[in-house]
Amino acid sequence: MVNVLTNLSNIIIPMIIFYIVATGIAAKQDIYSDFIKGAKDGLMTVVQIMPTLIGLMVAVGILRASGFLGFLGELLGRVTEPLGLPADVMPLIFVKLFSSSAATGLVLDLFKEHGTDSYTGLFVSIMMSCTETVFYTMSVYYMAARVTKTRYTLTGALFATLAGIAASVILAGMM
Repeated sequence: MVNVLTNLSNIIIPMIIFYIVATGIAAKQDIYSDFIKGAKDGLMTVVQIMPTLIGLMVAVGILRASGFLGFLGELLGRVTEPLGLPADVMPLIFVKLFSSSAATGLVLDLFKEHGTDSYTGLFVSIMMSCTETVFYTMSVYYMAARVTKTRYTLTGALFATLAGIAASVILAGMM
């Protein structure tokens, strides 16, 4: 059974590409021109969102290097420790809202300090997989799509993040 799934996963992407090309040929489309146009559009999107990406990365780097994230973790940790959220993970929760790659760096630091099988290690592993980089995602996608009215997106995304953190506390506590 495992071999069947492995072989299926190896051929699924080439089959999708073949299907798209075959459909384009059947519809008498200029597939190469469509591909080039899509690649140009994608490159323009990257150029448009680059300032936002750079700004977020720099801001997170400054907060981390200044020690503000450690201070924030200690301050909030006094309140959150009884709820199952160690002070060490508070900077991670904050950074994860802005940058997944910076959060991954913090996770690796927590793994070195606490170990991967500790409560903290289990918590951050689960949390990283069930939360989103809310502000990064909103800024990048809304800028690319030129959306100006976000309505309830931020509220819903923060609520979903809170639910992911709560689930992480529960699941890590069960292991």
